[in-house]
Amino acid sequence: MALVKTSLKTAIMAAFKAQQNKTDNPEGALNDLADKLATAIDTYIKSGTVNVTVATTGSATAQAGTGTGNIV
Repeated sequence: MALVKTSLKTAIMAAFKAQQNKTDNPEGALNDLADKLATAIDTYIKSGTVNVTVATTGSATAQAGTGTGNIV
C-alpha cells in the first residue's frame, strides 16, 4: 500500500489535541506526546509497501541475487 500522508497528519493532530489542555504535569504530557508521535510515525512507515526487482544468478537450486526498491 502506498504511504498516505493525510493519515500521518491526522495521527499527529490527534496526538497534539490530546495534550493541549494538560497543564498539571508538563513533563508527563511531553513524554506522552513524544510517544504518540513516535507511534504515528512508526505506523506510517510500516504501512508502506516496498516493491523490488530481483536479479538472480546460478542454478534453480543455488540462487543468489540482489534487490533494490523504493517505498511507494
